Amino acid sequence: MEENLFHLQYAMDTFYFLVCGALVMWMAAGFSMLESGLVRAKNTTEILTKNVSLYAISCIMYLVCGYAIMYGGAPFLSGIGEVDVAATLGEYADRGDFEGDSIYAPASDFFFQVVFVATAMSIVSGAVAERMKLWAFLAFAVVMTGVIYPTQGSWTWGDASVFGLYTLGDLGFSDFAGSGIVHMAGAAAALAGVLLLGARKGKYGPNGEINAIPGANLPLATLGMFILWMGWFGFNGGSVLKLGDISVANEVAMVFLNTNASAAGGLVAALIVSRLLFGKADLTMALNGALAGLVAITAGPDTPSALGATIIGAIGGVIVVFSIVGLDKLKIDDPVGAISVHGVVGLFGLLAVPVTGDASFGGQIIGALTIFVWVFVTSLIVWAILKATIGIRVSEEEEYEGVDLSECGMEAYPEFVNK
Repeated sequence: MEENLFHLQYAMDTFYFLVCGALVMWMAAGFSMLESGLVRAKNTTEILTKNVSLYAISCIMYLVCGYAIMYGGAPFLSGIGEVDVAATLGEYADRGDFEGDSIYAPASDFFFQVVFVATAMSIVSGAVAERMKLWAFLAFAVVMTGVIYPTQGSWTWGDASVFGLYTLGDLGFSDFAGSGIVHMAGAAAALAGVLLLGARKGKYGPNGEINAIPGANLPLATLGMFILWMGWFGFNGGSVLKLGDISVANEVAMVFLNTNASAAGGLVAALIVSRLLFGKADLTMALNGALAGLVAITAGPDTPSALGATIIGAIGGVIVVFSIVGLDKLKIDDPVGAISVHGVVGLFGLLAVPVTGDASFGGQIIGALTIFVWVFVTSLIVWAILKATIGIRVSEEEEYEGVDLSECGMEAYPEFVNK
């Protein structure tokens, strides 16, 4: 009987992990649609190429070395995914029961983790859009997904000490699904790139004026937001890590509910704030408000009530509007608002955890600083090396004509162009 129960729980937990991983993988499509809708038509093909390529690079680099760096042991290529069924059964049978254990196939854990890596790298894509060289971006993706992200991941989800000095978990740091580990890390890498890259031509005028550069396809951007919203259920829900008993099933349901509530709160709050600030209902702010709500709840979706999650999301939605406006005033050009959504709100998400969960403000601050400093500094070094060697920015003429032609040799909407 116990053996049958073990097999059933193992199958359920593995299947749940894989389905949630597939949902997170679908977020790659969401980022692709969102970003391609928020850039100009002449840069659409290149940003789509970046998104499909970074996903493939993330999968390969995490397979080759990233997973081993993050969790220790040999690279996944060495056969770590093979399971000794008899030994595994014996290990759990010795415990007498499976309460509290997460039991799933190791390969499912790798699959679930690798899609998080790709998500972090997708954040970088939108922030550097419309003026970065494609191959410089892909070269950075190799380092980010193979070394930079897994290293900070080993200090958080991997329980390794930070340079042998301290363990973030022992300091009271908690990040349930990655507001800091995934989202703020991606934003830190993006910020380093944007600072070295500079703003798009015409974004900021000589007298300090800020010129809006509208996206080409807001229906596509809206579709991208809804895809991300859907994928986030796997992002947060899968981070429960199992589905094998009644209490955990209830926890999963609550995580799904809170994730949805926070996104709704973020969207409505951003819409209201944009109406008050600009006199209009700004769709792009509403889209980023929903994403901000999702990022804000990601650090602790398992502990607040549904109303608490809605409030957390709403605060994130307010923050993101002021952050986007503030970064523009600082002349930090982020075409899709990725640094604000994932970085500034990611930090807020970490700081919201102690209000409802088992974490300390001191631990959250130390953890956030550790993640940000590591990712920002190492990314800045990599971007600087790329800038000094192959260059990271296209020429002014190529930027004017659009990077679709200079980088990819094709246009996304050729029938709309007069020849």
